[in-house]
Amino acid sequence: MHQEQIDLTPMEPMMFGAQVREGDVTTSHRVAVSDDILDMFQVEEGGIEMQKLIVYETFKFLMEREPATAIAETFSLDEIASQFPEYTDELRSRVSA
Repeated sequence: MHQEQIDLTPMEPMMFGAQVREGDVTTSHRVAVSDDILDMFQVEEGGIEMQKLIVYETFKFLMEREPATAIAETFSLDEIASQFPEYTDELRSRVSA
């Protein structure tokens, strides 16, 4: 099993930069946190720590299904549910655990 590291940097409101290291490979991503996701978790727009947790858990979810190199460079969290129907329920259980 290889080592992975996910570093998140808050950018403009509801936007994060992510550096993902998976083994010897590092990828960079820009991730938008959607209003729908904030509403689902009843997070205020300024709730930066909760947003960061949601983005972090999203990357863990994605990396269980595909390598970091397959994850889009720029995406919004609300796009993931169309690719992975289990995403919303899975994210709910990860974040509320």
